[in-house]
Amino acid sequence: MLRQPAVAGAFYPDNPEILKKTIENCFLDDFGVGEIPPIGEFEGADYPLNIMVPHAGYQYSGAIASHGYCKLVQNGFPEVFIILSPNHTGYGREISVFNEGEWTTPLGSVPIDDGFADAIISHSDIASADFTAHRYEHSIEVQLPFLQYFSQDFKIVPITMGSQSFTATNDLAKAIFEAANDLNKSYCVIASTDLSHFNNQEKANTVDGFVLEDIEEMNEFKLFEEVIQYNITMCGYGPVMTTIALSKMSNKSNCEILAYKTSGDVTGDLSSVVGYASGIFK
Repeated sequence: MLRQPAVAGAFYPDNPEILKKTIENCFLDDFGVGEIPPIGEFEGADYPLNIMVPHAGYQYSGAIASHGYCKLVQNGFPEVFIILSPNHTGYGREISVFNEGEWTTPLGSVPIDDGFADAIISHSDIASADFTAHRYEHSIEVQLPFLQYFSQDFKIVPITMGSQSFTATNDLAKAIFEAANDLNKSYCVIASTDLSHFNNQEKANTVDGFVLEDIEEMNEFKLFEEVIQYNITMCGYGPVMTTIALSKMSNKSNCEILAYKTSGDVTGDLSSVVGYASGIFK
């Protein structure tokens, strides 16, 4: 199965050279990490961190994403990136695993680790092979050029979460953990999420502060409670909850929030904003 780009030319440039320059600008932006990091070397089975990054158009959230990717790049690349996203389209199943083929972007093709994908499905009570959920979903696709800029030597397992319940997140975290133990492959989880949507800047800063405190405390239970209690329109709380639970299973019990801004910080329009953050679990 070949997954063609759905948002090239919209969320990010479809010209390869312009895309590379755009990624560089994300790192060097005033809100970015301030450098283009050299890629480190990683050898072993236990990659030292998982990351959380936003997934809006690069002009809005790319600079914030650079903070998470800088930490990742500095540690070198594992064999596999498991990229978790919410489901914005409503297509597909509760947990949809793209389990064969490759994904293309203007920077080339990325192969699926079909063995890892199928192992996750086999260890899960909910996850299943499904391509329809991924056909138009942007929140995994926009992560790939950030990875491809630094290396072409990696595989991915894209997973879209139509359900972000406790049951789904716990099931998926356990399935990834058990599949990784079976295969003994190095992997990094990328949790793709934006924070609150379409509040004014003051309210966004407040409710996003609740969310980021819960994430930094590695408390997926409180995160879920506060998303519901305060009606926080965080689109990818399921991927983040899954990553917190999985990280703790993997002895990564600390979180650091690296950067936070809103679309209003970029555009100057503070009346209706979306929140963006990068973090690492280590």
